[in-house]
Amino acid sequence: MVKLVIMRHGQSLANKNNIFTGWNDVPLTNAGEEQAHLAGQKLFSENLHFSDVHTSLLLRAIKTANIVLEEINQLYIDEHKSWRLNERHYGALRGKNKQLIKEKYGIEKFNTWRRGFYGLPPLLNPSDAIFNYCNCGILEPLGESLSMAYKRLIPYWVNYIAPNLINNKNQLVVAHGSTLRVLIKFLEKISDDELNAVEVPNAQPIIYTLNSRMEIIDKKII
Repeated sequence: MVKLVIMRHGQSLANKNNIFTGWNDVPLTNAGEEQAHLAGQKLFSENLHFSDVHTSLLLRAIKTANIVLEEINQLYIDEHKSWRLNERHYGALRGKNKQLIKEKYGIEKFNTWRRGFYGLPPLLNPSDAIFNYCNCGILEPLGESLSMAYKRLIPYWVNYIAPNLINNKNQLVVAHGSTLRVLIKFLEKISDDELNAVEVPNAQPIIYTLNSRMEIIDKKII
C-alpha cells in the first residue's frame, strides 16, 4: 500500500480579503504561513516519507509546499510544478470581492459560478489574458468551470502522480481548493451534484492509503 497526501495552501491574502483569485498570484498571510508550519508538523508526526511533491505555478501553493517540506525534513525530494495544478480560473471575477459579486448577481448565480460543476464564470476580455503563461507555452484561459479544471488536471494525475504511486512511492500534492475538490471527485467517485458539498480547508492534510489498483483503502484528515 502507498500513501497520497493532498493539501490546500495556507491562508492567502485573497482568502483573508474574501476575493476571487484563480490564477492571480497572491502571497500567504502570516496566519497562512503558520498554518503551513502546523500542517508540516502534523505530517512529521505521521512519519511519512515522500519521493515527490507536486504543486502549481502559484506562489501560495509553492510557499506552502516548501514550508511543509522544511517541517518534515524533506526539502531534498523532487519538486514538480505544473499549471495543471493551478487554481481554477475565475475569469472576469478574479480580483473581485465575493460578497459584492453575490450582492450584484444574486446567490443562485453566485453559487453556480463558485460551486457548480459546470458553472462558467463571466470570461476575461481576451486582451487581458497572458498568451504565454509563465513561459510554459500555454494560453491562459479566459475562465473555467470546475469541469474544465477537472479535464486539465486529470492528465497530470494519470501521467505524473499515479505512476509513482503504482511504483509504491508516496506522493505529496499541495494545490488549491478547486483543483483539489475535482481531484477528490475523481479519487472518491463523487457525482457532479454531490461535489457541491465537498470542502477543502486551508492547510489541512488529507492522507489516502491506496492499493496497487489505486483504490482507496483508508482516508485520514489531520
